[in-house]
Formats: sequence, structure tokens, C-alpha cells
Amino acid sequence: MLVAAGILASRIVGLVRGLVFARYFSTSAQADAFTAALRIPNLLQNLFGEGVLSASFIPVYAGLLSRGERDRANRVAGAVFALLSLVVALLVLAGVLATPVLIELIAPGFQGATRELTIRLVRILFPGAGLLVLSAWCLGILNSHRRFFLSYVSPVIWNVAIIVALLIYGPREPLSRLAVFAAWGSVVGCGLQFVVQLPTVFRLAPGVRPVLDTASAEVRQVIRSFLPAFVGRGAYQLSAYADMWLASKVAEGAVAALGYAQNVYMLPVSLFGMAVSAAELPAMSSASGDADEVSGYLRTRLDAGLRQIAYFVVPSAVAFAALGQVIAAVLYRGGRFGAEQGRYVWVILAGAAVGLLASTLGRLYSSTYYALKDTRTPLRFALVRVALTIALGYVAALVLPGLLGLDRRLGAAGLTASAGVAGWVEFALLRGGLNRRIGRTGLAPGLLVRLWGAAALAAAAAWGVLVLLRGLPPRPAGVVVLGTFAAVYLFGTYAAGVPQAKSFFGRLVK
Repeated sequence: MLVAAGILASRIVGLVRGLVFARYFSTSAQADAFTAALRIPNLLQNLFGEGVLSASFIPVYAGLLSRGERDRANRVAGAVFALLSLVVALLVLAGVLATPVLIELIAPGFQGATRELTIRLVRILFPGAGLLVLSAWCLGILNSHRRFFLSYVSPVIWNVAIIVALLIYGPREPLSRLAVFAAWGSVVGCGLQFVVQLPTVFRLAPGVRPVLDTASAEVRQVIRSFLPAFVGRGAYQLSAYADMWLASKVAEGAVAALGYAQNVYMLPVSLFGMAVSAAELPAMSSASGDADEVSGYLRTRLDAGLRQIAYFVVPSAVAFAALGQVIAAVLYRGGRFGAEQGRYVWVILAGAAVGLLASTLGRLYSSTYYALKDTRTPLRFALVRVALTIALGYVAALVLPGLLGLDRRLGAAGLTASAGVAGWVEFALLRGGLNRRIGRTGLAPGLLVRLWGAAALAAAAAWGVLVLLRGLPPRPAGVVVLGTFAAVYLFGTYAAGVPQAKSFFGRLVK
């Protein structure tokens, strides 16, 4: 709940940032440039940040804490920080120098002023991404000590810094200069996000000192686990940048629309998949006993987490497919972002709904492998997913629209749908491999039938309300429609006897 609360706060402010950004930039060429520029230096954060550190650092550090070996845990934390700082500093420098080459690799469809603006923005943003990697080290310390809220709410500061820059300079600056000011706001926010966590980190681990040390067995274990996780994360990043590369060739505005949709569909992935996985990893890493006892403990925690995730992600997928235009109107409508742009984001969200459940459940399965100090198996399956995502994405984005006589802009929806298909393949591989290792796990078919049925009923009720409110402005009408969807789903699952619904209502009563 603490992880979800922190993520929810940061995501809500992130959606506000998206709303302000859309008001000024809509789906312009400058929006394409900023969206692409923001992703390129974030390669550092994604390769060295939370996902990789969680897989390699937390199992070792949390294991030492659970055995009462705090001094050794502090030495490991200090060594990891020193190594991370050195590597990231070198990569930031290399990234700034190699920016033009990166643009050619990531967004070759950008030409002229759009390309030049993207290069300038990337060079501004790279140092901020390095600070976010160090912020992820703080997250590893805090999560291992079961302090979940601060590390996940701290991105609020980053979003606020960009919002402030947009509001100050937006009314009077041309879009190209406004993008530059927003990029500097991002760098300031990255620094604040890192600094705000340090006092709590040093209070929980007062003996941490940055020292380059690769001799201890624990540090070597972190490095051994880090490399497969790093490669696996790199594979995911390759898939994300392949999507951007393909979107830059679909049509002008496709990269920006994909970014707007990503802000939405990453909300349930982060709020439920990431929250449950992050909270479970330190607990799973503390499992003790013989092989049967550890397997039983992991199965119990894994199945409970899967049920928790599915209860919230199933209705999210249905809402994206059935009510995506309403969601886009509530979040982005205004200024240069009109009904046409909202419909475009909707079709992309509908594509994302295909693999939403698989992506969130797969995160928890990966965390279970990490708790077993196995980062190689998820890597193999990640490579399969990436290969499928790129191959299917190319066909769905650039080939199918022409063959079917569709608007080429719909290729962006093909990207998210094909990624969903690949996500289901990866999920099946993760589950099958883990079941052979610790015993049968997964969701009961009866539970899934009740969840999907309640979500479908909620979508039908929401569409009925939407028809009745057709004359109202989009945003207030959308709030009522989405509220109806949520209420019908909650009461429907409660009436169907879903345990998670009863637990949820019990908390509300308390």
C-alpha cells in the first residue's frame, strides 16, 4: 500500500505534467523532439536504475540485514554506490558527446529543425538521468529497510520542476525555446529527487561510505547478478527504442501520441505490477529453510500477489479498450489537444490493453526469480520478448496499414498491440520455468472469469452513461463515466464473491 501510494502520487502529478505539456505542445514536431529526447538519456536510468539494482543489489543487501550483519551490508552498499557513480559519470560524458549518433539510431525520421532541437535537448537531459540512477541506489537502501513510501513519491519533485518551467515560460516563449526550458526543469528535478532521499538513507544506514571495493564475496555476487539483469533491461530498452524508431516513421505526431498513451498505460503497470513486485522482493529475499520450505513460502506470496495485481489490472485493460477516448479527454483535452488527438491516443491505448495483464504479472514472476538470485533465466525470456516485439512491431506498424488500406497513423496502435502479444509469450515462459522450479503457481480460472465479466459489465454501464451525457463538456462527463465504470466493477466483483473486493470494502469501512 505504501509503494502504491507513493507511485500513485507521482503518477498523478506526472499526468498533470502531461496535461500541461499537451496544452502547449499537442502533437507538434517540438513535442516529438522532447518526447524522444527524454527517452534517450533515460536509457541510463533504465539500464542502471531501479529494475537492475532491485534484481542485483536488494537480494544481497536485504539478506545481510535479515541475518543481522549490518556492517557488511553497509560496506556492500558503499561499494555499489562508488562503482555506480564512476560508471554513470563516464557514460553521461560519452552520451553527451555521442548524441548526434544516438539520434540517428533512435529517431532517424527526424530531420532539420526537429533533429537539431532533439540533439540540444538530449545534451541537457543526460546529466539529470545520471542523478536518477543514484536516486535508484537510494531506493534499494530504503526498500531493503521496508521504507517504501519516500523512494516512490520522490518523482513528484521531478514532475513539479517540469510543470513549473512550463507554466512560467509557456505563455510567452515559442515552442522550441519552451522545450529547452522544460529540459532544464527536468535536470533540476532530478537533482532534487536524489537529494531529498539522502537524509533518510544515512539515518537508516549511518555506516555507508563510498569505497571502490570488488573483493568481497557479496559485492561480487551483486556484480554477477547485475550483468544478466543489465543485459535483460537493455533488451527491454532496445524494444522501447525500436518502438520510437518505428513511430518516427509512421507519421508526424506518432511519437508524441505514443508518449501520451504510455503515460496512461504505465499507470496500472507501475501502480499495481511494480508496487506489488517491489514490496514482495525484500520479503521473498528473506526466505529461509530447506528447499521445500522456501518453495512453499515463495508460492504463497507469489499467488497472493498475482491475485492482487489481476484484481486491478483486468479492469484497467478493459477501460483502455472501451473507454480510451474518455480517458484521453479527461487527462489531455484542452489547448491544441482536441478530439482528434484524443481518438488517436485511444487506439494506441486499445493496442496496449492486449498485453497489459501479462506485463504486470510478469514483473512479479521476475521478482521471484531475483529473490532466488537468478537473473539469467528472466534474461533469456526477455530476449525472446524483444525479438518478437521488434519483428511483430515492424509488420504491424509499417506493413499492415498499407496492406489493409488503413490510415498509416494507426501503425502506432500496431506497435502497442504487437508488444502485448510478445508480453504474453514472455509471461508463459516465466510461469512455466518457475512452476518447474518451485511448484504450481498462477491464477484460478474461476477468478479470471469473474474479473473479466465484472469489467465487461462495468464498461457497458459506462457507455450507457456516456450516451446520456453526450451534451456535457468532455472532462466533467468523462469523470462521471469513469466513476461509473469503477463503481460498477467494485460492486460487481463484491457481489461475485471476489476476496480482493471484500478486503477492499473492509478497508473502506474501517
